[in-house]
Amino acid sequence: MRRFRFGAVIRQAESGRAWAEKARRLEGAGFDVLLVPDHLTGDRFAPIAALTAAACATGRLRVGTLVFANDFRHPAVLAKEAATLDVLSGGRLEVGIGTGWMAADYAGAGLRLEPPGVRVERLGEALTVLKGLWGDGPFSFDGRHYRVTGLDQRPKPVQRPRPPLVIGAGGARMLRLAAREADVVNLALRVLPDGSGPDVRDGGPAALENRLAVVKEAAGDRYPPAWSWARA
Repeated sequence: MRRFRFGAVIRQAESGRAWAEKARRLEGAGFDVLLVPDHLTGDRFAPIAALTAAACATGRLRVGTLVFANDFRHPAVLAKEAATLDVLSGGRLEVGIGTGWMAADYAGAGLRLEPPGVRVERLGEALTVLKGLWGDGPFSFDGRHYRVTGLDQRPKPVQRPRPPLVIGAGGARMLRLAAREADVVNLALRVLPDGSGPDVRDGGPAALENRLAVVKEAAGDRYPPAWSWARA
C-alpha cells in the first residue's frame, strides 16, 4: 500500500521573508512538497528562484514544479538549473514538466504556440536530453527539435539516477508519454488546442477512469510497482 503525500501549490508572496515563512509553515504542518507553477503571465514567482529560496528556508520539505513549461527553456539549460537546485536542496527536488499550453504566455512573449502534436514530440525529446545530461559522462543527442553534442554538465543531481519526474497530462498523447517516461503522472483536464484553457467537458469520473486506463495500458510493466498519480 502506498502512503498519501500532500503538496501545496504556492504562487507568490509579498517578500522573501514572507515566502520563506510560507515554506516553513507548510513544512511545520506536515506537507511533503511545495510546488510552484510556471507561467510568464500573472502574479507568480519564477520557479527556479522561488524553489531555491524555499529549499534554503526548510530542512525536510521537498520542492518542485507543477509544471515547468518545456517550450520556455532548452532542456540543457533546465538540466543544469535543476541539477544545481537538487544539490543546493540536499536532494529534495521534484521536476514537474509539461509542454507549455497557455496561449497568453506565448502571445505575450512573442513565442509561437505550435500544434499539440509538435509540442508533445518536443517534450519527448526534451525528456531524453534531461535524463541523458543527468547521467554520468558526456551526452549527445540529435533530434528534430534539439541537438546536444558531447555535453557533460556538472554538478550532477544528488538524487540518482535523477530527480523524480512529474508529467502533467490530460490528452491521450501526453498520457501515453507520461506513462512511459514519468515517475508521477499529474492527471489534468485536456487543454483546448488553442491554449485558451482546460476543456471543462473533459471532467467527471468517467473521464478520470479513461485517463487512468490509458496510463495503465501505455505503462505496461511499469504500472503496478512504480506509479503514483495525482488528480489536478
